[in-house]
Amino acid sequence: MESTFSIVAEPNRRAILGLLLASERSVGDIERELHLSQPSVSKHLRVLRDAGFVESRVEAQRRLYRLRPEPLMELDAWLAPFRRYWSTHLDALEQHLDKME
Repeated sequence: MESTFSIVAEPNRRAILGLLLASERSVGDIERELHLSQPSVSKHLRVLRDAGFVESRVEAQRRLYRLRPEPLMELDAWLAPFRRYWSTHLDALEQHLDKME
């Protein structure tokens, strides 16, 4: 199984996650939005589903996909120390620029 980071490293998967952030979507909706083929979208959704990033439900003839927050929370937790690092440096830059005015 791929790591969480390798899964989100793929640009089309990130684009799919971005679409699902707004609302649940069918494979056809994702195809049209991202201009990808149906087999490509299905392949990416399978990887995302197997890794727990998305889940699906059946509505009439369609399968709708939606985001699951848990894997994204794992990424967020890993990024937190880096965010603090950059925040400190950006605050220092802001103070420096304020002094230059």
